[in-house]
Amino acid sequence: MTDDDAMAAALAEAAAAPAHGDVPVGAVVVVDGRVVASRHNERELTGDPTAHAEVLALRDAASALGRWRLDDATVVVTLEPCPMCAGALVAGRVGRLVFGAPDPKAGACGSLYNLCADPRLNHEPVVVTGVRADDASDLLTSFFRGRRRE
Repeated sequence: MTDDDAMAAALAEAAAAPAHGDVPVGAVVVVDGRVVASRHNERELTGDPTAHAEVLALRDAASALGRWRLDDATVVVTLEPCPMCAGALVAGRVGRLVFGAPDPKAGACGSLYNLCADPRLNHEPVVVTGVRADDASDLLTSFFRGRRRE
């Protein structure tokens, strides 16, 4: 599975979030070329401030694999992770992060902060940026344009 293929799956997952009022962010976890977890934001749906796509996908992947160390996993997410999600990636020892659109207001993987490349932390995942960034950005722009009209 290529990064582009995995991002297509994350984008499809993100597209489900607006049905329950959530920001369209999707994440998939890939291990050995197969998706082991796939989630989208559910903060509005669940009332849980930690229900970001990345955190939910990491939980599901750990459960499916029976372990919390995800050093062989690639997390593919449509939007650059926030500090909470970047911290979860580091804590889970994720091997690779691939994201689409940068987040200049809350991104913690290069835009505003760079938790995934901080040598003071115990782990540094490989980070690949900009995969299908225009598609991810378009999804977010459409969502927020619709919210402004309401």
